[in-house]
Amino acid sequence: MGLAVRWGAVSITGDYRENNEDRCLADSAGRFFLVADGMGGQCAGEKASEMAIELISKRLDQLVDFDRDDNQKVVAAVDDAVSHANGEIMALSELDPEYHNMGTTIAMLVKAGERFFAAGIGDSRVYLLRDGRIQKLTKDHSLTDALLEAGTITEEEAERHRYRNVLYRYLGTKEGGAGAKAQPVDVRKGDRFLLCSDGATDGVKDPELASLLGNHADPQQAAVAIVAAAQKAGSRDNITCVTVYAE
Repeated sequence: MGLAVRWGAVSITGDYRENNEDRCLADSAGRFFLVADGMGGQCAGEKASEMAIELISKRLDQLVDFDRDDNQKVVAAVDDAVSHANGEIMALSELDPEYHNMGTTIAMLVKAGERFFAAGIGDSRVYLLRDGRIQKLTKDHSLTDALLEAGTITEEEAERHRYRNVLYRYLGTKEGGAGAKAQPVDVRKGDRFLLCSDGATDGVKDPELASLLGNHADPQQAAVAIVAAAQKAGSRDNITCVTVYAE
């Protein structure tokens, strides 16, 4: 019997923003899941995240054999999709002053055969909850995380650092088109995945994410609960969550 999945998705503007620059997509066949968090003046962030979702989903549909978990081919397809979207976002940013300097993060989960592949650019994340333990499958491309990796600040300092939301890599920049480094995950029955924008993780820390994911049998209810918890905690951004449960 093949790998079956259920999912849920929620995206809200939040209490402190006038518009929602986040976008998400759960493929109707459960083959891939995407979360994008746009940035830029006026409607530029919304445009960047919309483009990322549309272009990457189309490219994945064209390039991935979702019935086979061929690591090399899936990783290459994800890199191609990200690079293509990055190039298109950069091109429009240069051509149209309305979209100058727009950009977006992207987090994705691709199902191929009996595996998932997790990838991210920026600080939108993919998590795995397994046996009650939560693990971040993607790397944040923020200045704070770079300082943390270099050992120049502590984890406590990183929580309140002034550069914690400043990204050095995202779609819409030259660096954004480099490899996405998709990570293969051998999926087990009962695994629960979460894709989210930083609006969720700014309000809800990993232990609470684990609890909310673990305590809701329905993935849509879990997504609703995580977004509500982030909003209640005072998250100052748009908040987006996609939850994926492996059956």
